[in-house]
Amino acid sequence: MTKLRQQMIDQMVLRGFAANTQRAYLHAVSQLARHYDRSPDRISKQEVKAYLLHLHRDANRSVSTCNVAAAAMRFLYHETLGRKTSSFGIPFARKRKALPQVLSRVEVGRLLSGTRFLRHRVLFAIAYSSGLRVSEIVKLRPSDIDSDRMVIRVDQGKGAKDRLALLSPALLSHLRTYWRQERPDEFLFPSPVRRGPLCAGALKHAFQRAKERARVDKPGGIHLLRHAFATHLLEAGVDLHTLQRLLGHRSLRSTTRYLHLMEPAKNAARVCPDLLDFVSR
Repeated sequence: MTKLRQQMIDQMVLRGFAANTQRAYLHAVSQLARHYDRSPDRISKQEVKAYLLHLHRDANRSVSTCNVAAAAMRFLYHETLGRKTSSFGIPFARKRKALPQVLSRVEVGRLLSGTRFLRHRVLFAIAYSSGLRVSEIVKLRPSDIDSDRMVIRVDQGKGAKDRLALLSPALLSHLRTYWRQERPDEFLFPSPVRRGPLCAGALKHAFQRAKERARVDKPGGIHLLRHAFATHLLEAGVDLHTLQRLLGHRSLRSTTRYLHLMEPAKNAARVCPDLLDFVSR
């Protein structure tokens, strides 16, 4: 490991960066160094910008990938190497804002009922009825299930935040059936091939196969279940601030986008009066 790489790692650890963020930043910087076949501290501002343009135009990388690369460069040059921001500006690409797909209740039911293995059915049920992220689900421990208070404790979720999630009676019944069959120890969903929790990639792969069997054609991964959780709760009358806490969003702006995913007719029938009642009087 080079001295510069270790310095960058130390800086990210001190800042409390998540492990996934550290890996993404280190990978982006290593790709930059490989592109120019030089140490990053010997690469100029113009060359960094040319490399980002290369990612956009020639390598056809997604906007998200390019923005991660730009963020990694900013951290390396501004924080690790101490170069002034004013003399080393690295632009971010504008990300197209698209609404996610939402599964209907019928599609969710078809997906859950058609899942072959109990473990996968319980995992999908948690994602839908509690709104947990994949990274949060795989790290669950048996002690995180609080049946007395009917909540699930999310320990150090995204943004290194703890929160409480919903535990419905139906989900608790699924979990108890799973517990009697599997008897998990340290992690609620241990990996079948190594010590530790189930790999998030394995869960994502299982969801894609379940989608195919359930004939769900909408694009997207297991995060579709979290989108469905948020949208269906809003349609049922749950307020935005409550939903924000359940989802673990830092900003309410992240939660308000689900307002655009609600079925207009259903939402209008719930919150709006029948206008013909006024004109008929």
